[in-house]
Order: sequence, then structure tokens, then C-alpha cells
Amino acid sequence: MSQLPGKAISYWIASTLSISNFPSLTHDISVDVAIVGGGIVGITAGMLLKRAGKTVAILDSQQIATGVSGHTTAKITSLHQLIYAQLIQEIGEKKTQIYADSNQAAIERVARFVEEENINCDFSRRSAYTFAETTENLDDIKKEVEAAVNLGLPASFVTETSLPFSIAGAIKLDNQAQFHARKYLLHLAKLIDGNGSYVFENTRVENVEEGTPCQIVTATGTVKAQNVIVSTNLPILNQGLFFAKTYPKRSYIIAARIDPARAPEGMYIGTGSDYHSIRTTPAGDGGLLLLVGGGGHKVGTVTETEERYQKLEAYARSRFRVEQFEYRWSTQDMVSFDQLPYIGKLTPFSKNVYVATGFSLWGMSKGTLAGMLLSDLILGIENHWLKLYDSTRTTPFLTTESLKNNLEVGFHWVGDRLKGLDNSSLTAVATDEAKLLTIDGKKIAAYRDPQGQLHTISATCTHLGCIVNWNSAEKSWDCPCHGGRFDCDGKVLHGPPVKDLESYGK
Repeated sequence: MSQLPGKAISYWIASTLSISNFPSLTHDISVDVAIVGGGIVGITAGMLLKRAGKTVAILDSQQIATGVSGHTTAKITSLHQLIYAQLIQEIGEKKTQIYADSNQAAIERVARFVEEENINCDFSRRSAYTFAETTENLDDIKKEVEAAVNLGLPASFVTETSLPFSIAGAIKLDNQAQFHARKYLLHLAKLIDGNGSYVFENTRVENVEEGTPCQIVTATGTVKAQNVIVSTNLPILNQGLFFAKTYPKRSYIIAARIDPARAPEGMYIGTGSDYHSIRTTPAGDGGLLLLVGGGGHKVGTVTETEERYQKLEAYARSRFRVEQFEYRWSTQDMVSFDQLPYIGKLTPFSKNVYVATGFSLWGMSKGTLAGMLLSDLILGIENHWLKLYDSTRTTPFLTTESLKNNLEVGFHWVGDRLKGLDNSSLTAVATDEAKLLTIDGKKIAAYRDPQGQLHTISATCTHLGCIVNWNSAEKSWDCPCHGGRFDCDGKVLHGPPVKDLESYGK
């Protein structure tokens, strides 16, 4: 494997490793609201509910804000590449206005938390841009500007930016924001913990049983609660069929040291199929890091993922003349087929279990508004955003994208079982190589690490039985159906699966 740039860890996580951890659940407890997942949705909702007098328990399978919220680009913006012109055409101006207003409200909610609680999280106001380098996508930019202005957003059309290369044009949205996501969320989590409320880390929820009260089942204890929020990127519960209403997308980020004199001002995202996300963030030593993201693909469909990092490195070198790469990481988002998140009840028949998913790569604003909406639902506060984002709304199963995605899922479920049928020997696995094998009728995922140690596990995802695929840069087995991810020893890295893959030894 060729050398990859930087340390294989998110900057947001690497720069907050010294912050104290929360305990694991060790006994049964009772609270008003249990929240499964300690990311932007769960912590936002938990903070608002505790302020309203509710007792809350947040349970995270790993550490707080080390999942999707710890691997974000950490832009808090209502400018979601190009969306407003399309939404107006598809759902009308009135509903699109709610989308714009709710995302703007989310930005201000974050800003108020930062001010009210004096949170040191590198929060700063920035302009956000969606840019076209050539005239190919310029008409789409101009349509987006017109749509955004009509919705009352602080939008304008510009042809010049602080990027070190020319563009054909961009939509600029003023008074947006960026921050250090994990510093922000850890500060809020500490405020939630205590006085009858709890934050638990390294506590994997195995099941949620709805009732009066609901029961949240873990291996080390049960939490009883009147209401439950499942905010695990994709719900770990299969009711509601959210795995069929969305698809998982993986993308990549590199962080490079940049001279502040040459750094762009603002937050940027390109257009077209091979677009890039660009922003800077203060480094802990007083320097500045340039974050460049891109290379997205559906989870489990690309094996040689090193190439994604290498292309980002080449782009950053050529466009920004950076040389020192310090971090690299990847992230995962659930993309909704109608571009609207699902927020609300788990199913039409649920009374006390709520979900949020499908943020389509814009989780900092949509996750915040989801936390706001879910807290209102539990508190009985009327919120006019609900109808637009209702999790039980009619799902656009018959769109071209959704049909294609679900046909691909069916193909993987059936076709991937043929992989490795002609290879039944572990000796075929070379050093730092992974293969799918069939041994004694079992589908095996085998990886031989750089030290020559062999790791053999079941290749069948514990969610709905699809066959996993190797991710060479992350050294993980990824499910192409619904985005579950496992390390080389079968431990769950990313839901919806909650059970590890069976190990066949090393």
C-alpha cells in the first residue's frame, strides 16, 4: 500500500483526546427520556430537554461525538450545495421556505448555546459558497441565487472569492458559521450529565422495547424511560424501514498545514460530480489547517479507498501549495431520496419512540434542527416544521434514485454470495491483503495484517445478511447494502448492525 497523507484520525477527535471521558452504564436506571447516540442530534435534544426540566440519559456505543459528528467538516450552514431551486420545483415554495427557515434557526440555536454557555469551540461566522469553476454549472448557480433570494436568505451572486484559483461564479450566503464540533458537543454533554441525568459512553444499545415505560436494553443494564430518541445516523431499529428510504455515502477529508496569508476566507463547496469541500480551522498550536473533502461514494462499493485520499492530497497540493499533511479521515452520511431528513416517530403506530436520519451530508444544521424538533415533540410544543420532515411521510420509493439503490441492494444480497466461491484457501491471503473466501460452506472475510497475523470473521453482515466488502484505507469490512461497518476482527464500527461479526480466530 502506498503512503497516505497525515495521521489516520479526525482532527476534531485528535485535538480533544485529553478531555475527560464519561462512564459506561453498569446498572439499571430510570429517566424521563433516553437518547441512543451521542452526536449532534442526541446532545442538542438532551440539552433542550434538560433545560425544560426532564431527566435524560444519553447512551453512546463508543465515545461522545466520535461517530459521524466527530468526522464532519463542521460547517453550520443553510447553503447545502444546490438545493433550493430544485426543492421549489419539487415541493413548492411554501415548503422550501420551511426548509430554509429551519436550517437558519439551527445556525442561531448553535450560536446561542455557544454564547449562553461560553463554549470555547472555535465558533466563528463565515460566508458559505457553492462555486462553479467553469460555465458548465453556472446556470444552476444563478438559479440557486434567485431561489435563495426569493426565500429571504442572505444570498448573492459573485465571480470572485478568496480561493487561489478563478471561478465562473458562485452563490454566496452570508452570516453562516463554522466550529469545532467535538469541543461544542463535549461541553454540552458535561452540562447534561448530573442532577438525575446521565451520559454513558462505551455502552452499546442492543434493543429498544416500546411500552409504558420503554426499555432500552444493553449488555450491562436496562434504562427505563417514558420517551426514547434513536439518533444513531441510521436507526438501529428496523421498524420504519429507514434503511430502504436512504442510502449510505462515504466521503474523505484531509487536513494540511497552510500559511494564513494564503488561506481562503469562508467555507466552500464545488459543483459537478467531482466536487470538493474547502474550509480552514485553527490548529491547537496557533497555526491554521486547511480541510479539503471529497471523493464520495456509496458505502461498500469501493475497495481501493487509498486512491480517494491520494486525489485529495494532489488537489490540495496543486490548488493551495500545501506540503505538510497532518490528518486524514472519512465520514459517513445517510442520504435521503427526497433530500429531506426524517424526523419524528419511529412508525405511525409509535407513541414514545422517535428517530432522526437522512441528513444528506449536512448534519450540523439538520442535526441541530432535528434535536430542536424532537425536543418540542416530547415536550408537547407545536412545531410547524414537523409536517415537512415527518419521519412517517410517504416515501418516494419510485424515484429513479431510490429504485436504482434498492435494486443494487437486492443485487448485493444475492450476487455477492458468489464472491470467493472459487477460493477456499487462507494461504491465498497475502500480507496486508483481504479476501472473501468460502471454507466448509461458510463465507469468510479474511485479512492478513502487516505483521502476518490472519484475522478471519464471518462475511455476512449482522444487520440483514448482506456480504461485506473490504475498505483498504480504513482496514474495515463495509456493508454495501445499508452501511454497517466492522473492523478486521468483526467489531461493529458503524450501525445499523448492533452485533459483531462472528470471529473464526486469528
